Amino acid sequence: MRTIALLTASILLLVNTSCVQKTYKKTVLFSLDVSKIKNIKTVGIRGWDNPLSWNNDYPMKEIVKDSLYQAIVTGKTGRICTEFKFSINNKVELEGKENRKVYFDAKNDTTKVSFVFDK
Repeated sequence: MRTIALLTASILLLVNTSCVQKTYKKTVLFSLDVSKIKNIKTVGIRGWDNPLSWNNDYPMKEIVKDSLYQAIVTGKTGRICTEFKFSINNKVELEGKENRKVYFDAKNDTTKVSFVFDK
């Protein structure tokens, strides 16, 4: 009986440790051109990896009035990319279309990307 318990515990330990994917701290500097949009109250990002969420906006900061917003997002991930969409006034862009993707820079911890809203 003791042999079976030890064997079971060993198998569970092996299964649980062999599937763990190594994570890395990654930072993405998002820049968003909103110059074609009027009456902006809030600008945000929604997405996959923490601290992003598909339910709530991660706020972006206005850099150039009525034109350019930025956000710096840092999190731990084992993925090579993340998926996201921008939102303005809680309306998410690219409705019915695929999510945007950013592939993390393999050589640096920070990836810099620029986009135009809804394009």
